[in-house]
Amino acid sequence: MKRCDWADASLPETEYHDEEWGVPVHDDRKHFEMLILEGAQAGLSWVTVLRKRQAYHQAFKGFDPSRVACMTDHELEDQLKNPGIIRNRLKVFAARKNAVVFLNIRKEFGSFDAYVWRFVGGKPIDGKRRTIRDVPAKTAESDALSKDLKKRGMSFVGSTIIYAYMQAAGMVNDHLVSCFRYSEVKKYL
Repeated sequence: MKRCDWADASLPETEYHDEEWGVPVHDDRKHFEMLILEGAQAGLSWVTVLRKRQAYHQAFKGFDPSRVACMTDHELEDQLKNPGIIRNRLKVFAARKNAVVFLNIRKEFGSFDAYVWRFVGGKPIDGKRRTIRDVPAKTAESDALSKDLKKRGMSFVGSTIIYAYMQAAGMVNDHLVSCFRYSEVKKYL
């Protein structure tokens, strides 16, 4: 089976690619999970984050933004001792700050999903990428979403991180056209 070039690097990446990556997300908890994980990945390899995903699930209350928003400084400090996650103080504390902003967005728009999909006109963008070199690191849409999230107070939401989030959440189909998942994910367009 032909996959996107990056997906054959490791079993976790292959499974993630084949089962999740690029499928449109319309569940707020899943959006929050992806924001935490993409922010944690900043400066690291994606496989590192995938291998720590279960520990993140436990550390951050099943990715429930209401519960993460209520985490105390003491709870967050404890997570800095957790070898199962990336123990970067700024990233760990950003999870709580971002949860608060996430909840404010949800209150304003009815759901985070309703808010975020506005940046792509309510449907996935078809990247039609032929090679990995055709895949951008960021786009005008990720620039706009990043800028708005930063204005609202989120951290670790630069345009490159947000573009990776948009790919993961299926807001853009960046499977290579030669990849077997391209046509499967294109059904959502």
